[in-house]
Amino acid sequence: MTTLQIVDPFVNPELRAFQAGAEDQEQVQELILQTARWLHSKGSTQWGKLLKGMDDHNLEGAISRGEVIIFRTSEGHPLAGSMILQQQPSAWDRKLWGLDDADSDGGTSVYLHRLVVDRDRTGKGLGRELVQWIEKGTRFTGKDRIRLDCIAGNDKLSRFYQQCGYTYIGETGGYNIFEKMLTEVKEK
Repeated sequence: MTTLQIVDPFVNPELRAFQAGAEDQEQVQELILQTARWLHSKGSTQWGKLLKGMDDHNLEGAISRGEVIIFRTSEGHPLAGSMILQQQPSAWDRKLWGLDDADSDGGTSVYLHRLVVDRDRTGKGLGRELVQWIEKGTRFTGKDRIRLDCIAGNDKLSRFYQQCGYTYIGETGGYNIFEKMLTEVKEK
């Protein structure tokens, strides 16, 4: 199992990254649900399963594996955002990326899921800062790319990921998949 390390906790001078602990789960869950409700209010079906109580990405397990990053001005302050950086492909990832069970070591990819920004902080470039922070602020053993997906009909989000340097790989199962090669392999 590879380990995520935060090597630069500063997203910007005011915002820091922390690995989430069990005590943060409720706040992270509420931030994710807040975003899911907002998406639903805009007519999107993305993350609709969350509103029905289904969690394809197992937030509790991701926190226990050290894969959930939270962002706040300092410890104890409200969350500004969060994300999951999975070093092993989930069943969801395997399906979207066409991986078989023989790829049990997870390969060289990190899977970005559930990137969220507090609704009061949207429209100010924070989402872009969080996506860009991944490359400078983290290290992974033997990983050379980050993969992510979004619902195929969300053109704005697809453009956002492309503007952040992610390459559109294609559409599978109604989802756009993107990949970004890292400039150097994260700690072999």
